[in-house]
Amino acid sequence: MDQTKALILKAQEGVDEAKEQLLEENSGLIRIVVKRFHGRGYDDEDLFQIGAIGLLKAIERFDLSYDVKFSTYAVPMILGEIRRFLRDDGMLKVSRTLKETAMHAKRAAEEFYQRNGRESSLEETAQCIGVTKEELLMALEAGRQVESLSAPIGTGEDKSFTLAEKIPAAKEENDFMLEKISLQEALQKLGKRERQIIFMRYFEDQTQSAVAKQMGISQVQVSRIEKKVLLRMKEEMKEG
Repeated sequence: MDQTKALILKAQEGVDEAKEQLLEENSGLIRIVVKRFHGRGYDDEDLFQIGAIGLLKAIERFDLSYDVKFSTYAVPMILGEIRRFLRDDGMLKVSRTLKETAMHAKRAAEEFYQRNGRESSLEETAQCIGVTKEELLMALEAGRQVESLSAPIGTGEDKSFTLAEKIPAAKEENDFMLEKISLQEALQKLGKRERQIIFMRYFEDQTQSAVAKQMGISQVQVSRIEKKVLLRMKEEMKEG
């Protein structure tokens, strides 16, 4: 068992020092993912902390029998955690106001009933809390949507997940698959030697010196080819 998997095993057994070491060793990986969200109005350090939560989830869920590098498994988890934060944060900024409006409306409707002995109309409730009828309708509708998304959708005794949980998961999986397809297409456009170098460097995790030795070229040549190919692949995936 390699060192990373040994640390993961310890972390999964509850050894905090192992979790801390894995976080430290993979901090560069988190920062690479964070760079993808630069310029969206969020502090990089805040996003780093969110990404760290994704890494911890990856540590907890990683199956040691997987024939895959931990970093390959962790990247989608880090990416998904940051995307979830950005999506939910944007929703909360809107829904908080709507939620407060709905709460005020409920209170106003109860007070109206106590005073008048009848239920208030939509227009009367809106006047009581100082909003338009349209704004009140939006707040009440938003409340119903949130409630339905939070409702369990399992069948029979299995009601352990909600629609709100399933939608983001499907979206993140779809995003990851699209990125994977773009990467595969970019790799297919490389020459045989270029593709071999990228495969050995990033899929087999070999050093440039080891690659150079096997390819019969210098380490400087490997470095030059690698940089050129990565730049081209980046442009290919952007266009895709």
